Amino acid sequence: MPIHGATAMEIADSVRDLIAAGELRAADPLPPVRGLAADLGVNRNTVAAAYRQLVVAGVAETHGRGGTMVARTPQLAREGSGLGGGLTDLASGNPDPLLLPDVLAAAGRGGYRPPLYGAPALDPGLVEWATARYADDLPDRPFRVLVTHGAADATERLLNAYLTRGDAVAVEDPCFLGSIGTLRLNGYRTAPVPVDHAGMRPEALRAALESGARAVVCTPRAHNPTGVSLTVGRAAELRAVLAGHPGVLVIEDDHFSAVSAMPYHRVTPAGTGTWALVRSVSKFLGPDLRLALVAADGETARRLETRLSAGTMWVSLLLQHTARELLGDPDVRALHDRARRAYAERGAVLVRELTAHGIGVPAAYRPDGLNVWVDLDQRARPVVDALARRGWAVRPGDLFAAGPTDRQALRITTATLTEPLARRFAADLAAVLDHPYTA
Repeated sequence: MPIHGATAMEIADSVRDLIAAGELRAADPLPPVRGLAADLGVNRNTVAAAYRQLVVAGVAETHGRGGTMVARTPQLAREGSGLGGGLTDLASGNPDPLLLPDVLAAAGRGGYRPPLYGAPALDPGLVEWATARYADDLPDRPFRVLVTHGAADATERLLNAYLTRGDAVAVEDPCFLGSIGTLRLNGYRTAPVPVDHAGMRPEALRAALESGARAVVCTPRAHNPTGVSLTVGRAAELRAVLAGHPGVLVIEDDHFSAVSAMPYHRVTPAGTGTWALVRSVSKFLGPDLRLALVAADGETARRLETRLSAGTMWVSLLLQHTARELLGDPDVRALHDRARRAYAERGAVLVRELTAHGIGVPAAYRPDGLNVWVDLDQRARPVVDALARRGWAVRPGDLFAAGPTDRQALRITTATLTEPLARRFAADLAAVLDHPYTA
């Protein structure tokens, strides 16, 4: 292999040149450190340092005794994809289309005028609306409101504003697919924090922080995939843990805010210096309205704003205008009230039917949001396959694992689930669990 160089930087540059020329491709192994050092006539530590540079840059990946290879593009799972035709969709994670407002009609209201480059990057009316709403949840805490291209975009930009590749981020386990993708694509290490019926477990969060996690991403309610919301007691426990690490970046992803049946309980303690509260609109205004409202401390807002500089990457003012028109519409607020009741009832109906068929869920479990989580005492993948043969599409829990896991579970999207469907599904699931390979 024509790798050359006398210093770590020269060797790393040579490998990158070979990749750019197509002579090295994804998953190709790099020569063993000892052998390449002998070929180049350099110290083995020089080659090891070159490989470390490549790993940190995301160009290579190391597999311990398996050696170092050219990095592969991560294959990321997505919501709403991979569903077989003809199956009843309990897998996609989508909201109910009948509980979403008319986005196009709202876009045509309010006298929108197309802006030119250099125009203000924020819709004043939208920022005013968001600031008033955030003030109720952030009393006596100064903040600024910015707008990003959705919650995943906000999380990625916020992490990139403070972290570098290789830094560890504490996240819920199981975890939102968007967060898993963000961490993998940006080269962050995942510090999984297990979730129970009340949210992140405090002792696990403490362990992640003591192990060096520099940021925490937490969903305060309607957690995807489990449907769990933080209780007031659990939020207080998490605040107490985080109070011991005031330099950690805390991101709260309150994605279901407008239609959650549960109250918001803040996990960010008063002493935390860098924080953000992110509220996407996709679950209640529509997935294609790629917009999130972000409240953050002054320094974090400044860093985020720099990454959304006007003239390059500002959020479409047409989208902001449309969101403002929708959020200020009394009819849309009434629709959100309907959605809040409907989603809560649909999740409760499924839990009730599962319990009636002897499928155990924790007594304290009160799912909120679009999904219900069912732990299993057997492998989930055969159960998913057997349910598909009966006409149901659900997702296996290991798809949402933030790290290595033996936890077997199903995530079931209940957004459009009716009571008769819930009854049929629970009966089929009970039959499958008795005979997963033959059902």
